[in-house]
Amino acid sequence: MLDEGGVPRFSPTRLWLLRVLGVIFFVIGAILAAGGIKLALLGGSLYYATIGVLLIVSGVLTIMGRLLGLHLYSFAFLGTLIWSLFEAGLDGWALVPRLVGPFILLVLAILVMPTRLPNGKRAGRGYTAGLALFSAVGLVVAVPLANTSVAPLPLPVAQAGSTYFDDAILPAAADWPTYGGGHGAQRYSDLSQITPENVGQLKQAWVFRTGDIPKNFGVELTPLKIGDTLYGCTSRHKLFALDAATGKQKWMFDPKTPADFAPPNSACRGVAYYKQPNARPGAECAQRIIAGTLDAKLIAVDAATGQSCKSFGTNGHADLNERLGEVVPGMVSVTSAPTIVRGIVVTSQQVMDGQRRWAPSGVIRGYDAVTGQLSFAWDMEQPEITKLPLEGKTYTPGTPNMWSTAVADESLGLIYLPMANPAGDYYSSTRRPEERKYGSSVTALDVQTGKPRWVHQFVKNDVWDYDTPSQPSLVDFPTPEGNVPALVQTTKMGDIFILDRRTGDLLSKTAEVKVPQGGVEPGERSPIQTRSLYNTTQQPDISESQMWGISPIDQMLCRIQFRSAHYEGIFTPPSVDKPWIEFPGNNGGSDWGSLSVDVRRGVIVVNYNAFPSYSTLVPREIDDKLGVFYMGDPRYKGPGPGNNRPQADLPYGISANQGWVMPTGVLCKQPPYGGIRAIDLATGKTLWDHPLGTAQRNGPWGIPSMLPFQIGVPNNGGPVTTASGLIFVAATTDDFLRAIDLKTGKTVWQVELPAGGQAAPMIYEAEGKQYVVIMAGGHHSMLTPAGDYMIAYALPQ
Repeated sequence: MLDEGGVPRFSPTRLWLLRVLGVIFFVIGAILAAGGIKLALLGGSLYYATIGVLLIVSGVLTIMGRLLGLHLYSFAFLGTLIWSLFEAGLDGWALVPRLVGPFILLVLAILVMPTRLPNGKRAGRGYTAGLALFSAVGLVVAVPLANTSVAPLPLPVAQAGSTYFDDAILPAAADWPTYGGGHGAQRYSDLSQITPENVGQLKQAWVFRTGDIPKNFGVELTPLKIGDTLYGCTSRHKLFALDAATGKQKWMFDPKTPADFAPPNSACRGVAYYKQPNARPGAECAQRIIAGTLDAKLIAVDAATGQSCKSFGTNGHADLNERLGEVVPGMVSVTSAPTIVRGIVVTSQQVMDGQRRWAPSGVIRGYDAVTGQLSFAWDMEQPEITKLPLEGKTYTPGTPNMWSTAVADESLGLIYLPMANPAGDYYSSTRRPEERKYGSSVTALDVQTGKPRWVHQFVKNDVWDYDTPSQPSLVDFPTPEGNVPALVQTTKMGDIFILDRRTGDLLSKTAEVKVPQGGVEPGERSPIQTRSLYNTTQQPDISESQMWGISPIDQMLCRIQFRSAHYEGIFTPPSVDKPWIEFPGNNGGSDWGSLSVDVRRGVIVVNYNAFPSYSTLVPREIDDKLGVFYMGDPRYKGPGPGNNRPQADLPYGISANQGWVMPTGVLCKQPPYGGIRAIDLATGKTLWDHPLGTAQRNGPWGIPSMLPFQIGVPNNGGPVTTASGLIFVAATTDDFLRAIDLKTGKTVWQVELPAGGQAAPMIYEAEGKQYVVIMAGGHHSMLTPAGDYMIAYALPQ
């Protein structure tokens, strides 16, 4: 029936449902209209204001019980569908926030819409249902196809007898003697028992629980394997030894680090092994494990018994806090494995990022591997200091540290240091000449003298926290004149460089490019930066249309934030008048996980991140009121909002939204956020490139979506390649360990881990069987589950 005004009469229940749906239309429309107007005034898309007004009108009509309101919404959805395809094409992940929420409302409109009116006329439900069916089928097809990669190129053809290594940098095989595998840190194993054909048969061989489950930090361990024993460390930096065949504990050594020495971004990534030359067989500490601790001690224990080597340093340890000045608990720690070359243990220390400009020094020191006595110190701003500063003096505060892992060439006597940027990461006016020279570089030290032999800087006067986190890998690089001893270095920008490891000269092509100017220190910014032409995982500059979310509302909010910020591409200078976007962010490119080099085939494999940061410099007087000073400062009142860092002693603190995450927990940039790539070592040509990781354990508000589709998720932890043509990698926030076919990039096996696998795997052989081992310990900033699991996988007997 119709009422006197020609409006169809609905049953009380249907009318009530109509009005509820009308209110939903109206509220969503009001939000979109208000935000859309703001976005339009910022120069952004007009879609949100337009669709908001249509939803408001549709809502009012629907509340009034007018069928026209539902038809108007159907018309608005059709417009949304056309606009979405125009702006995002058939990228399924890009279509999700544009269409899924509106599609759900369309389905609700169909459910409350009658099939026929009381006067017998059709209500128009059929075409609306057809529109919904078309959209649903399109999304189901588009999402799995999103981010698929092109067909892989053939692997390089190896010449008979050719290799990409020499005797100084032999790759790993039955043992895994260093953090990076062989002595060249290639993360490659010459073992071949596990192949692409049989990897699907891998089963869990054993699991070891360390008993240390991290609370506010992670375990990023890659263990060592020497003889019949594995060596590693827990989240509290206890050292342990396991039987390599069974995983049973042989011993555990507790350094008894005080509980308050646990910075939020701490971890234990690895330990070092040293065999004393000419030692009497069975002598105490003839073979030893050397590692750092959370309270910045360098400790040595007997590899056979786990007993402290009391003759090392002072009662078994060397104190890295010596002459650093005031050190409050948690400010200084050692998170990465030390590196040993020519009997010298070389280490630096992690100094908490962003806390104060005059933080403890980043001095690099070498210690005798047997006695633990200081052999050298390199303080870049006080080169006259060869060991300890004079009594009452300190090493230079605020200098770049090496928080990651070095690698050494025993034959050359050089150690290659991936250097961080100076303390007070995002402001540069107070930096001194040598800090500007060595920050964000790889620097080669002569281990006999402790003096720099050469330096190659990747970022000029870095204010983006683009420090050099990856361990360099040593290879023999093919050139027209023959193989050259070389070093492969990847960066947070995604650039990969090949350097002559004898001289630091470039062997790969680069370009000097103009970069944005301005910001808070316009006179400080270099007009050019060096970019790699060899290979880079850096993605094209982001745009407003690449903003993401779980619905049109948060996608619109991300667009507003994008339009409200400074962004002129990579190296956009830090600003204080409004936020600035850094893409990739300071966890971009390749981080501490480093890359792998198949030194038989000549193939580089690198997993990488591709998501932005959204940051603001906060004036000193405002930042001080926030109370975000870190440990030990009398003004500390507790954590401030967001990921704030005070940068004390400088005019500005920093508020950084790393990953640019909305309150829903969803990143503002559309996927993919991470990938894995294979590269021809000789030419730098990309062989294949795929998103890495599914949406299975990721979702809004931390709720797993359970979607098994490849989306390309954030990842930390490197890959390992094998002689049989496999890549093993965990790293991703979906908590899987994967085996990938080197030829195609396709995943041929995977297993779900009980905690986050933010670590690099390793491979070894024991009693004729080959094992793949991963540490599943979680990661503090990636929000993966914490754990204490070391898990080994092997083929059935």
